[in-house]
Amino acid sequence: MSRWVAAAPLTAEAFAAFGDVIEVTGAPDKIINQGMCGRHHDRASLDFGPDGRAGISLFDAKARHLPCKVDMVERHPEGSQAFVPVSGVPMLVVVADDDGGVPVNLQAFISQPGQSINLHRGTWHGVLAPLGAPGQYIVVDRIGTSLNLEEHWFKEPFTVVAD
Repeated sequence: MSRWVAAAPLTAEAFAAFGDVIEVTGAPDKIINQGMCGRHHDRASLDFGPDGRAGISLFDAKARHLPCKVDMVERHPEGSQAFVPVSGVPMLVVVADDDGGVPVNLQAFISQPGQSINLHRGTWHGVLAPLGAPGQYIVVDRIGTSLNLEEHWFKEPFTVVAD
């Protein structure tokens, strides 16, 4: 038996408890490069803990389609993790609250062109899931020697459907 979750559009307000939506909104904070570039400043709170450093990796992810089965979520207790789509493909973002080390209250969002995300340290989340076509991503996350990955496998999977 599967449980259902409806995927909503990704907005900064709806996603705030889990992380930051990185996108251009409003006028630039500053005009730079001889007036040719607008800087939208400090759009995500990166957190790599006391013993970590920032790393930039490139990911190639296979396409997913709705409805999409979610049988596992993961989290990174030692640092934040940002997903920046390079290929322009929307992504399915699955997140959950934590209840004593167990993910609860799954939520799902669908990104729009120009949106990236930064997951807060310790946030339960699904895997990279480009919708409709393969996707390439820049991933900014913690590099360090301590274990920074926890997985939770659901006894009963969830199925994410369009809102």
